[in-house]
Amino acid sequence: MERRDFVKTTTAGVAAFATAMVASAQAAPPLTTPTGAVTSRIAQNPDMKYRLLGSTGEIVSMIGMGGFHLAKPGGPTADEATSLVHVAIEAGITFFDNCWDYNGGESERRLGLALRGGYRDRVFLMTKIDGRTAKSAASQIDESLSRLKTDHLDLLQFHEIIRMGDPELVFTGGAMEAVLRAREQGKLRYIGFTGHKSPAIHAHMFDVADQHGFHFDTVQMPLNVMDAHCDSFERHVLPIALAHGTAVLGMKTFGDDFILKSGAASPMEMLHYVMSLPTALQVCGIDHAPILQQALDAVRTYAPMTPEQRAAILAKTAKVAADGSTERYKVSEQFDGTVRNPHWLG
Repeated sequence: MERRDFVKTTTAGVAAFATAMVASAQAAPPLTTPTGAVTSRIAQNPDMKYRLLGSTGEIVSMIGMGGFHLAKPGGPTADEATSLVHVAIEAGITFFDNCWDYNGGESERRLGLALRGGYRDRVFLMTKIDGRTAKSAASQIDESLSRLKTDHLDLLQFHEIIRMGDPELVFTGGAMEAVLRAREQGKLRYIGFTGHKSPAIHAHMFDVADQHGFHFDTVQMPLNVMDAHCDSFERHVLPIALAHGTAVLGMKTFGDDFILKSGAASPMEMLHYVMSLPTALQVCGIDHAPILQQALDAVRTYAPMTPEQRAAILAKTAKVAADGSTERYKVSEQFDGTVRNPHWLG
């Protein structure tokens, strides 16, 4: 298998950015990274499809397993979560998402238990922190490492960049200093950020990073069949990320379940739509075996959408998407954990 997955995007501008990003990644010399496993050497499963993680040189599965759902209320038991993780790894999923604040830390604890017995060496492990001060960021990194039972993270991301002032806080409040120190100590390898509120805030984070001469390895954002119509990350942030050589991690395929419940497209159409974007992967919330199988089936049957197929899906979803009600993370505080718990910021 080649070290990249060519994805035909459907807008000329984004296609150009994607082509430039892949060409740049191929031409660049190997990056020097902190200590830790060389995860690009993780064995690939012939039944899975893999993509390049931006300009890092890493290869990851085109779907990732979301961490929140491993311990969500009403979701799997601890034993069931372990089984889901093991089945996912055996099926070729290598990217595992999590966060310091998910379910009071239970999501990290469950994933840490599941990755014992050699499974840790078979995955690219990511978690997120909320801290905006040096003290809170450092403390959350160490707590996450303890819960996940690992000596290093493959990727750490600043979580919930959802306020216009968050980028300045990350760079001047001490959090970035603590994260860079942790990277020097070998506690993490790559650095990114996430958010779900507004593409303008994501764009501002890139601007602030540029002002500080800093390059983000990854960025995580909502990408789905509704986003293209309303305050769109796909239209406004994806090109910026690709121009920076920053790997794009999509999320919220089903918008929790509000997009799914709209019935505007089938689950497989929704998955294939986001898979057809020039991203590194799509993080999927997986809480039961049938949902895992659905994601694996989407990979197995995936082929890049044609412009006509994309146009047909966008036509079906335009009316439902127009007011943003299916993307509640953009228009409400329902998904804003750090708004309800400001002390997490430090």
